[in-house]
Amino acid sequence: MVKFFENIFRSVNIALVNELAIMCRRLGLSVWEVIEAASTKPFGFMPFYPGPGIGGHCIPSDPHYLSWRTRLMGYEPKFIAFADEINRQMPTYVVQMVTEALNDRAKAVRGAKILALGVAYKAGVGDVRDSPALEILEALLARGAQVSYVDPHVPRLKIGDHQLTSVSWQSANLASRDLVLILTNHPEFDMKRVAAEAPLVVDTRNATGSLGPRSNIIRL
Repeated sequence: MVKFFENIFRSVNIALVNELAIMCRRLGLSVWEVIEAASTKPFGFMPFYPGPGIGGHCIPSDPHYLSWRTRLMGYEPKFIAFADEINRQMPTYVVQMVTEALNDRAKAVRGAKILALGVAYKAGVGDVRDSPALEILEALLARGAQVSYVDPHVPRLKIGDHQLTSVSWQSANLASRDLVLILTNHPEFDMKRVAAEAPLVVDTRNATGSLGPRSNIIRL
């Protein structure tokens, strides 16, 4: 139960900040600045950060086991289900961001050359279990995009009928892509290079946040 509670705590708070990110974008605000300012409160606040969705073997599954078990005892948990609903919509939301970013530059998703940076569910690992990147790339492929990816920890990736091989970071031609999509902030990635070379960037991890506002970068 301690393990379940810890995972549920993270799931619910990630859902809250993911919804905040959606609201802030509608209002023309930076969710990252809001979190940074709220973090200055000396008590009663713990920062969580939005992203393209949740992954791994714990948070996406453990809360549902507890929900199932308590349903058998006649109680329907509500927070778990609501948090899951928000978190599971984030990959679709990212695809929408990509679509809008390309449309704003008179480009369609179909035929667009999209390079994803990172497909693992978190930085510094090669674990793709329930990684939101898989759902995002599958949706972009289904829409006709020319998708490739760079992940030094994941050399090969199967998405539906597509078998993809990681492009090396050193030879990734960022300038030739219509859009670079940051899904995992691996330490091997040089974000200054991304900002300087890529014509258009969608950053779902605020990996480029320290670089300040850039006309070619759209952040979650």
